[in-house]
Amino acid sequence: MPKLDVIQEVQLRAQLQNLMQQHRDLDAAIISLDGTGTSDQLQLRRLKKMKLDIKDKIQRIETMLIPD
Repeated sequence: MPKLDVIQEVQLRAQLQNLMQQHRDLDAAIISLDGTGTSDQLQLRRLKKMKLDIKDKIQRIETMLIPD
């Protein structure tokens, strides 16, 4: 993988922080929805899928940021 320049690294780190915040927000929403006792299972599955997709994106960016 080619070496990232400073601007690309800064952009990736900002995107990583954004995705991590989204992941935490989804986690809170899932816990809240699941804790109500009247949770919508379809909505819960969608949120969990979104959270998993974001986790995958986080891992891809972290891999890009690790120097060879």
